[in-house]
Amino acid sequence: MNKFKTLTAVAIVACMAVMPSIAMAKDLVGISMPTKSSARWISDGDSMVGQFKSAGYNTLLQYADDDIPTQLSQIENMIVRGVDVLVIAAIDGTTLSTALQQAADRGIQVVAYDRLIRDSANVDYYATFDNFQVGVLQAEYIEKALGLAAGKGPFNVELFGGSPDDNNAYFFYNGAMSVLQPYIDKGTLVVQSGQVGMDKVSTLRWDGAVAQARMDNLLSAYYSGGRVDAILSPYDGLSIGVISSLKGVGYGSASIPMPVITGQDAELQSVKSMIAGEQTSTVFKDTRELARVTVSMVDAIFKGTTPEINDTKTYDNGVKVIPSYLLKPVSVDVSNWEDVLLGGGYYKKSQF
Repeated sequence: MNKFKTLTAVAIVACMAVMPSIAMAKDLVGISMPTKSSARWISDGDSMVGQFKSAGYNTLLQYADDDIPTQLSQIENMIVRGVDVLVIAAIDGTTLSTALQQAADRGIQVVAYDRLIRDSANVDYYATFDNFQVGVLQAEYIEKALGLAAGKGPFNVELFGGSPDDNNAYFFYNGAMSVLQPYIDKGTLVVQSGQVGMDKVSTLRWDGAVAQARMDNLLSAYYSGGRVDAILSPYDGLSIGVISSLKGVGYGSASIPMPVITGQDAELQSVKSMIAGEQTSTVFKDTRELARVTVSMVDAIFKGTTPEINDTKTYDNGVKVIPSYLLKPVSVDVSNWEDVLLGGGYYKKSQF
């Protein structure tokens, strides 16, 4: 009998040893990120894991390689593994309704991270930046750099938008056009291609190669006898693609200066590009702060209190308005990048 008990105890210990330890964890947060192809998402994931750990929570972080079925499968797996809260940066914010219903059926609350999840009542909170203001900052940079408010012009501009399946892309574009459209209407800014509107300027999956190919076509079709003076780019990864296209036809030389080129996310490659005199500006969104807000939201959920919210009107996901916390973006160029990015500890000087 004693021998049997001993063998049983050994068997139990052995089984426990081979079981994934995370499945035994309490207060488990599932974090679903869209891709590792952009440095900012890697930074987001690392920031959240570190801050959740400091707050005493366990995490399960997965990246979906910009593949919608992969993200759905990962989220469903997190639900099965018993996460208590889901934090999701959606690839396509319209594709998660069924998975989120499964989460709701198990009492799992959902925080949409940076990208709004649409068409579902099972989104509890949203942590993001003021995305309309991101576009405003990008357009205001073009406005100032070209002297549009002082009556200078006309100038040629081409417009790039983000991925059409990302709700934020429309906020970026609409914010920018709230500044640029009056100048286009007056003829101070001229879109030689005539390509205006997200249906014409969007870039699926925020793919820099797609942006580069489109810029190649624009230059060939509309600028063989003239120059483009500004490019509205909503994201650094697109800006790098655009710059490659421009350099391919001689921009960036003494005879053909680079146009004004905007961006977003202050990615390392783009900051270096700014220092080199190629990309003109970017919009910095401190992912550490976004992680802090998200961790604070989840902490409140676990404690049964109401998370801090500063916006209850802006983000209607098609089913309901999602209680949100919006952080402020910051415009960065060669005049302030050291103060903002080095002074704030986001990058180290050795990286440059």
